[in-house]
Amino acid sequence: MFTGIIKDVGRVRGVAKRQGGLRLSVQYGNSDAFSNLAIDESVSINGACQTVVACGDGWFDVDTVEETLAKTTLGLLQHGSLVNLERAVRPLDRLGGHFVLGHVDCAATVLEVKELGSSREIWVSFSDDFTPLLVSAGSITIDGVSLTVAKLEVCRFAVAIIPFTFAHTTINSLKAQSRVNLEFDILGKYVARQLGRCPSAESMSKVTETWLQQHGF
Repeated sequence: MFTGIIKDVGRVRGVAKRQGGLRLSVQYGNSDAFSNLAIDESVSINGACQTVVACGDGWFDVDTVEETLAKTTLGLLQHGSLVNLERAVRPLDRLGGHFVLGHVDCAATVLEVKELGSSREIWVSFSDDFTPLLVSAGSITIDGVSLTVAKLEVCRFAVAIIPFTFAHTTINSLKAQSRVNLEFDILGKYVARQLGRCPSAESMSKVTETWLQQHGF
């Protein structure tokens, strides 16, 4: 589990094809945040949870499988690409963002980046299938960064980027037509399922819209 608070911006130092998947080698600069990194640990790369299969001083490797390549932008990474990095959360860490599993739901497209004085507003398109999982002022993860939905319209939403986030993540490289990884809030997913937004949810749960109304919700 992660929180969406990026600890370092790493750089891809190698990409190798492996039986339909990829072996990604990533170099990091924040030795304090990644001290004692070990094989079999989870690391979020642009919001996608990956398992460390090899590591050394200032670098680590992961194997990215076909399922991950189909749902994320990791297959677009090249030698020298910058990536957002976060290690798995520890029980004693402050949860500064929101609960992020690193299970990317889809890749999406940046529509527009607006400069608004000291901040920036980024508009992103998304599939209508995910509409029930987004609410205004709710949480969304873009390339592993925990952000708040500032504006919500049909099949598109906007997030406001503060200067610190812009300076310390790969958000500063985004522009119109950039591809990004989206993970929708896990709490929203469970609520949507309980309310019958998934095919079998009605038969699996007694929590329906009628039930909620009867109980004062």
